[in-house]
Amino acid sequence: MADTAVALARAWHFARANSLLMVSGAVIALIWANLSPEGYERFTHSLHFAVNDVAMAFFFGLAMKEIIEATAPGGALHSFRRGGLPVIAAIGGMAGPALLYVGMAAATGRPDLARGWAIPCATDIAFSYMVARIVFPANSPAIPFLLLLAIADDALGLILLAAFYPSAPVRPLPFILLLGAACALAWMLRRRGTKSFWPYILAPGSLSWVGFYLGGLHPALALVPILPFLPHAARDLGLFVEPAERMGDALSRFASWWKTPVEIILFFFSLTNAGVPVTSAGTATWMVLGALVAGKPLGILIATWAAERVGFHRAEGLAWSAMLVLGVTAGIGFTVALFFTTASFEPGPTLDQAKLGALLSVSAGVLAIAAGKVMKV
Repeated sequence: MADTAVALARAWHFARANSLLMVSGAVIALIWANLSPEGYERFTHSLHFAVNDVAMAFFFGLAMKEIIEATAPGGALHSFRRGGLPVIAAIGGMAGPALLYVGMAAATGRPDLARGWAIPCATDIAFSYMVARIVFPANSPAIPFLLLLAIADDALGLILLAAFYPSAPVRPLPFILLLGAACALAWMLRRRGTKSFWPYILAPGSLSWVGFYLGGLHPALALVPILPFLPHAARDLGLFVEPAERMGDALSRFASWWKTPVEIILFFFSLTNAGVPVTSAGTATWMVLGALVAGKPLGILIATWAAERVGFHRAEGLAWSAMLVLGVTAGIGFTVALFFTTASFEPGPTLDQAKLGALLSVSAGVLAIAAGKVMKV
């Protein structure tokens, strides 16, 4: 029994470290949607709101936790001197795909597709990190650079989602009033020395969710403005350090408690959103895929080159060949790209086409591995 328990624990750790739950959800969704589209549609319709609008708030909460810690004293993005180049590269890695996508929409005479310009801006941290560990040596400066870029990408992506993709007609007054009340309540909890993360999530978090929902903004962002109020370590201990290794502050306990549930949430997110007919490929598919695979590395390289012209410097050993492979790796959109597709388009053929492009962006990982071998990074 002990050996079985150890084997299961190792299998679970491997599955979690390599995002296999999310991948398996996507595979099941694709098979189900193509074998029984009506059954799949009924299933996803019943879960869509609970998964996309409620549960995914905790996924974005964990992303926000990394942003908070990376920008804390000692964090990799705390000073512009330390984090400036990855942030500039992230901006280029979002602008490049967006401009390429909009250009393709104009060139193909499909202005109706232009609304999806933010879809290829996304970088999937989990998949990109997994590929980077395969491509680069363990001590390569390309790996932390990619992580910093992806964190900055997430932060900018949250802003894009809130600003440009409301889930309903925007109503500023209820949003401002309820979010203001939620932040004030979170501030009061912190001032009283509340050390558990649960009161912050259950009271201000719920109030924030209602504010986002009634205000017409995507409620999955509800925890983003609340998490900065949670007591957290005075200094950052490193990128993606396991929460158990950190101090016992509320933010670390939040991450530790929700890490496994979020893996399950991502399984259901993939299961609910990734099911598209394989015959649905169309213009939007190739636009999303092309913008991610080509626009990401192009934007990152141009932005990095421009940043160096004004005084920024790459880390020692981070050659241009490694930057190219890193840029291709960042072209894996998957999770966040899928989320942006559902925010960009109504259910129908265009949404299916765009989803397929986001799913096919995992091919950027294969390209990165091949390019890494050829360029010997």
